[in-house]
Amino acid sequence: MKCRVFLSLLSAALILSISTGCIISHCTTPGDGTAPASAVRPGLEGELKKDVRYLAKTCHPRPAGYEKNQAKAVEYIARSLADTGAKVTCQPFTADKRTFVNVSAVFPGKSAKRVIVGAHYDTCGDTPGADDNASGVAGLLALGRMLKGISPQYTIELIAYANEEPPYFATEHMGSAQHAQKLYTEQIGVKAMICLEMIGYFSDKENSQTYPGPGMGTLYPDKGNFIAIVGNWNSVRLSRDIQKSMRPFLPTVRLNLPQIKGMCMDFSDHRNFWAKDMPAVMITDTSFFRNPNYHQPGDLPETLDYRRMAQVVRGVHQAVLHLAAEEK
Repeated sequence: MKCRVFLSLLSAALILSISTGCIISHCTTPGDGTAPASAVRPGLEGELKKDVRYLAKTCHPRPAGYEKNQAKAVEYIARSLADTGAKVTCQPFTADKRTFVNVSAVFPGKSAKRVIVGAHYDTCGDTPGADDNASGVAGLLALGRMLKGISPQYTIELIAYANEEPPYFATEHMGSAQHAQKLYTEQIGVKAMICLEMIGYFSDKENSQTYPGPGMGTLYPDKGNFIAIVGNWNSVRLSRDIQKSMRPFLPTVRLNLPQIKGMCMDFSDHRNFWAKDMPAVMITDTSFFRNPNYHQPGDLPETLDYRRMAQVVRGVHQAVLHLAAEEK
């Protein structure tokens, strides 16, 4: 949707804002395409494709009940993150008398306060899970390679989570719930948490994008060619900062809402940071509002757009650099 169309609908947006308590930003279009030098990584698309294929094919299926395939995924993630020079640890926890593992990679900063990027590596049932969520994990691994050698002001943590999908979704046995509780118990401050949840599916077809709320389709693009930045009421500033970092790379839509039941705002690992009043956002291609392969056997590596997925990763990389830098 053109920005002039958005402006013509501004009055409707204001009405929706007042009635729902939401903050609606305009959609952004890419700038002149001039990427910062720190964002240039030749071969990034190939790296993303390789990682997605390994998780979605070699580790298929990888839901909670497939321990051997999950072990393959954990080993692959840990090895890839270890190559970045970060301090990598496996963080085990127990659910239903079984052991599950989060994989954490820490780039120490001058401050212990953290900028966290997380993505879940499990799948819903025996689906391949290329977009959901091998795409997010591949983005996480690429970020690790791009951050190699960094000396940040704020500590950066990249973490791959277990148990985002059923049967553990919305329970204390989610890997991200365990992580958020650990940070809370150890009184480790969180400056920002970025959740990568399905970042690889895009479409330029008209009406390829739907929305959770009535009337939203008149305010936002009808083509699924953007990336969404989803935050709650307490993450407005963080969402704006991330959108500013990402806008040179691809179109973005930012949405900040109170946690309204039925709006699907908390359908991933960021929910557990919101529960602890920690600032968190979800970066997403909007999953089932766009991708017809969501939780289906057709969620295959061949369905993803690795060129635009690479742009998402470049934008998140810039956001992490900004968030982890010393504040003036």
